[in-house]
Amino acid sequence: MSNFDTIIKSDKPVLIDFFATWCGPCKMLSPILREVKDSLGDRVSIIKIDVDKNQQIASQYQVRGVPTMILFQNGKQLWRQSGVLTKEEIIKTIIEKSNA
Repeated sequence: MSNFDTIIKSDKPVLIDFFATWCGPCKMLSPILREVKDSLGDRVSIIKIDVDKNQQIASQYQVRGVPTMILFQNGKQLWRQSGVLTKEEIIKTIIEKSNA
């Protein structure tokens, strides 16, 4: 995860999904995020970060519960949400908060 800062500084929106392998809601969110990626294609990057394997980054962004999604663009945090949202809600948020 040494390139995390480079990833979030992209001029393309980057949705980070902080998850844990043992988390039930995280497992529900995974296929939803695949559908979001299928719908938006190259307009957005979606990165999954396992909080158990990347505790430093999770701590840096004060991720206390999983799943937590954070939307970045040009290094700025544009949006943050914990819990599971629908595909439509996530797509709408990405488009409204960024220039996707």
